[in-house]
Parts: sequence; C-alpha cells; structure tokens
Amino acid sequence: MDSFAKVCCILLKFHWRVSSGHHGWAERTKQTLKVALCVACLALATAAQTPPPEAFQVLPSRKAEGPAITEYLEYQTEIAWRQDEERRKSWQVIGSEQDLISTQESMRERILRMLGGLPAEKTPLNPRVTGRIQMQEFHIEKLIFESLPGVYVTALVYVPDDGPRKHPAVLVPSGHSAVGKLHYQDLGQKLALRGYVVLSWDTVGQGERSQFWDAKAGKSRYNLICGEHAIVGNLAYLAGTNLARWEIWDGIRALDYLLTRTDVDPERISITGTSGGGFQAAHIAALDKRIKVAAPSCYITALPMRVYNRIFQDPDSDPEQDLYGMISEGIDHPGLLLMMYPRPVFVAAAVLDFFPIEGTHQSVREVTQLYTRFGHADQIGIHQGYHGHEYSPENQEAAFEFLDHFNGVPKQADTPAFKELDEKTLQCTRTGQVMLDFPNARSLMDEIRDYYGQHKGRAAISLKSIYYSTLYPGISSWTLSGYDGAAPASGEIKSQLAGTSIWGDVAIDRYVLHHSRYLKMPLLWIHKLGQRSRPVLLWLGNAGKAMAQDWPDLTQYLDTGYDIVSIDPRGLGETRMPYKAVSPDDPALARLDFDQAYASPVSGVLSDYVYNSILTGRPYLLQMMEDAEIARRFLEINFKAGPELALAVTGNGNGYTLAKLISETLPNTKFLPRPDAQPINWSDLVDQKREMWPIELLLPGGAYIH
Repeated sequence: MDSFAKVCCILLKFHWRVSSGHHGWAERTKQTLKVALCVACLALATAAQTPPPEAFQVLPSRKAEGPAITEYLEYQTEIAWRQDEERRKSWQVIGSEQDLISTQESMRERILRMLGGLPAEKTPLNPRVTGRIQMQEFHIEKLIFESLPGVYVTALVYVPDDGPRKHPAVLVPSGHSAVGKLHYQDLGQKLALRGYVVLSWDTVGQGERSQFWDAKAGKSRYNLICGEHAIVGNLAYLAGTNLARWEIWDGIRALDYLLTRTDVDPERISITGTSGGGFQAAHIAALDKRIKVAAPSCYITALPMRVYNRIFQDPDSDPEQDLYGMISEGIDHPGLLLMMYPRPVFVAAAVLDFFPIEGTHQSVREVTQLYTRFGHADQIGIHQGYHGHEYSPENQEAAFEFLDHFNGVPKQADTPAFKELDEKTLQCTRTGQVMLDFPNARSLMDEIRDYYGQHKGRAAISLKSIYYSTLYPGISSWTLSGYDGAAPASGEIKSQLAGTSIWGDVAIDRYVLHHSRYLKMPLLWIHKLGQRSRPVLLWLGNAGKAMAQDWPDLTQYLDTGYDIVSIDPRGLGETRMPYKAVSPDDPALARLDFDQAYASPVSGVLSDYVYNSILTGRPYLLQMMEDAEIARRFLEINFKAGPELALAVTGNGNGYTLAKLISETLPNTKFLPRPDAQPINWSDLVDQKREMWPIELLLPGGAYIH
C-alpha cells in the first residue's frame, strides 16, 4: 500500500470512530476531519504526480557544509595564472628604460579605461576647518573639502608646531574601518611628531561619509567596513566605471589641498596606507606623479593568489579592488609597482596576512629586478612582520625610516607614542555624517547615475559582440566524446550518463558534461518516451537547473510539445561550494540561511566568484551563457541535430533574465516570454539607483546594452 492509501485509511477509520461518539462534538469533529481528509488527499495526490527529488540530482550528495576547493575555483585560478604568465612574457621585451616608460604609459591607459576615466575638471575644493585640537608638539585640524561639487570629504590634518617652515607631507587614506580616519590616528600623530604634515581622510562609505545613513536608526543600512562599498561598487560596474574612480579622485584632490598650504613642501609629498588604504596608496601613486614616495601596507600580492584564497580568508565584497581586467589586461600588482618607477616605493607586508605573502615576494622581486637593471635598486624596499593583517609598529617604523630617508628628515631615535582620541573629539561634522550636515550633499549613487547619463550617448555595443570577443572559448566548434575518467582536452566535452528516471510517459536523463579540464556541468534531459523530433526548450531556474518543485511548470511545456534541457551553470545548483563564507564584520549576514548567504552581494561565495571573473576579464554572466552554449553543443552532436538546432529558452527567477540574454546572443535561440515574469534591465538598475540585485547578473558596462 502506498503513502497516499495509508493516510486515507487512517483518516477514514478515525472518522468512523468519531461518528459513534457524542453528537455535538462528533459532528464538529467530523466536519474538521472531512476538510483534513480532502487537504491530505490533495497534497498526496499532488506529490504522487511529482517525481522525487533524487530524479533531479545528477552528482553525488555533497559533503557537510564547509570550505572546499571546487572545480570552478580551480578553473578560475588556472585562468588567472595563465594570464599572469602572458603578462610576464610581455615584460620580457623591456630591454631599456624607454621600453619601461612605454610599458608604464600603456598600463596607465588601461587602468584609466578600467576606471571609466577620471573627472575632467578639478572643481573648487571649498575647504573649511571646523575645529582644532591642540596636542603636545603638534595640532590637529578638522577639515572638510569637496572633491566634486557636493561630494564632501571629512579629513584630519596633523600639523607639527615647530614654526613657520615648509614640511614634507604624507597622505593617509583610510583602510577598511567603520570609523574611517579615526582608526588610523596613530599614523597621523607619529608622522606629525617626526615633522610631517599629515592628511588622513574618510574613504567614501566609512566614518562620516556613509552613503546609506538612516538618521532615525542612527546607523547605515549596511556595514561601514565593506558593506557600503559592495552596494555602490556593484552599481558602478553596470555604468562602466568603478568605485575606485571616486576613491582615487578623493586622494588626488586631497593632494591638491595640501599644495594650497604654505606649510607644505610641494616637492616632498608621500603616501602610505594599509589594507584598503594600501589599495588607495598604490593606485593614487601609480596615477599621480606628484607623489614622491609611496608605502602601501598589507595590500601588495599577486592577484591569482587572491583569486584562490579570498573566499576563505577575506570574503567581503569590495568591488573597487577588482578592476575589470586587472589580471587579463596585464597589470596586476607588479604593474602598479612598476608604474611608480623610478620613484621610491616601499612595501610593508604581513606574513600571516590574507593578502598572501608569497605573492608579495613574487611581485616585489619581479619589480625590484627592473629597478636594479636601470640603476635604482636602492629605491625599492620591503619589510615583513610576522603577524596578521595590520600595519604593525615594526612595519610602521620600517616604513617611516624609508620615508625619512627620501624626504631628508633627520633620523629619529624612537617612534613617539601617541594619545588615542575618541570618535566625538575627532568628528569633523556637526551631526557625524556629511549626508545630514549638507543639504546639497550628493551620494555616490547619484554620481554613478549621472556618470551613466553623461556617457549613455556613446556608440551602442551589443551583448553578442561582447560574448564573442577575444576571450570567447570557441564552443561552437568543440567536439563531444564519452567520459573515460580522464580530464577533457581543450575544446572537448566529455559526457557521462549518470542515470535515468521514468515518470509516467516522461524520462529524466541525468548527464554530467565534463569540459574546460576542471568543470563538471549537471544536465537534465527531460523528454516524452517514444516521441522524436520534438522542439527543445532550455529551462533555467532561479539558482540552477530544474528541481522537483518546478515540475508543474515543466509539465506545461512538456504537454505543449517541448522536450526540456536544464543545467546547473558553474558555481550554482549542485556545483555550489557548500560554504556560506559570510563576513565576520557583519553579524547580520551570519543569520542568513545558506541560499541567501551563498548569493549575497555583500559577502558570499557567489559574489567572490563574480569578482574573480571580473579580474580575469570574462564576467561570470558570460560564463553562465557559455554553459548554455555548451549544453546546446551537446544536443547538436549527441542528438545529431547540428548547428541548425532550433532552441527555445525560458526560466524563472534570475533564470528568466539569463534566458532572455541567451536568446539575444546564441544563434537559432528563441525566447519564450512568461506573463508572470519580467527580465532585469541594467540601465533601469542604474537609473533607479537600485541597491540590491542578483550579483550573478553583473556585467560591466551592461547599462549601455539595454
């Protein structure tokens, strides 16, 4: 007897016993049981019409939740290293200093293109000092300036009290801290006591520069460490730019402000910062030659190593650090260092950092060889502390000695101690937030929308031209063979039948498609038994291939004459890493369930996969479309349909938008619209300043396509 019959018998027996009891109670209970019987029977009947979950499972059950080196992570890392090798080969032609300068100029053009350019006009800074704190032997000025009209930057200026003379100066961009510049006051105080004028400012999205401040709640809607950067940075990609554009511009304008001061020597301006501040220090120094000495801390490594370890060691979304094509365009961190040549550059590193120390060694060594070859071996240095991600006292002291040497500052006996000041004391604004203090304050979401508005008149580009560009892997000519246990060669698909389930007159064939050496793609072939030459529908789910709960939807298409193919794109469905990878900086993220955490655009495995793909120049969205084409190629060969195979495509949730994009790109592919769904439009996201949207649909410059 099946479950349906068993439950019905139990309910009917109980109904008979109730009927012989007390009339009033029995009558009411009988009515309740009738309803329960109907509901149970309907539920069981529905369940009986749906194949079990295992009919849709292609791969063996995954292991317990936890970090894992997935096939897709191996694939991404291999691509990154392959591109790094190409960069190294291209640098072998540097035989003279002029060759090096030409390489610098080329890299500068590429970085500016990745940023979407820098603002064309340096508008008035409108600096205002809102307070002054007297310290022993120096004072602190509370400064607010406008890097762009309405873009207010809160900063602290540490000024030595040693008389009216010109001082060397140091820019200190804030790293990732909710309190921004406050967290780096030790650097400001120590350098001021060594004779430097120091300007330290809040990076956008931190400290007094929250972009999403909720005045009523007294906090941001996102965390102020990396959370706001994720929201702003993801939207910037769609507009064809990067959050780093505005961070770098803040630093360039901070330098402009220093040059207005009579107590600053314009020939002796340096920059240092750690973590996100190290990122800014490296990029500002690379692009602005007015910086004499650069000392980035806890940032320089080799990006292929970050591709490999970020999910496990530093999962926060931080899009400004992932410029589109930073690896594929042949720059990486060695390129940033080389762009500073022949200026002095010092790298402070941490042996236990999540910016891998092995990558630091590799990048610094490579650039040191070029500095040495052309007579500047003494102008590049490194110090490593045996500790985690911090600008430790020993690393600071080593960096200060390097700065002192090249700025003509007398040798110091000891690094002075500093006095920690609280947040309120160092606050530059009245309310604690620029967006509350200034009625004309503009958020970076406004800036991104306006940037798009200024550029959307440029020549349109089609999604098809992007998909079939330089990094397209030539899937249309791939071959197919049976899986024999060996990794597939380049340009080869190896198929493996994992099982078949029969459900009435429908067969569900489960395949594994092995390709690209590392990758395995689960594929379902759902078809009517005994019927041939039916049109084929590619059906894409919200987070991968079809599952049992999608059966009613699938049945409609089967009954209208389609056979169905459904896939798990790389990194989705059964190929997901069984790991949440949420940021320790945001407790709210830890409370998300697995599905939400995995796909979170603020911190998660999927977002890190997406950023890795951005670095290597082939966005994840295009790779999902490649998986659809691989499925199509499998059908063309396996069922002898050939390239003329007419394929329909649709889906639900995020899969619906992906289906629409695939139909616009792959040949002989027709989109089947649904009355209950609407595809996401990139230009609408930018125009509406949408904060949260599916990270897997990110396409740099996508707003100019739709």
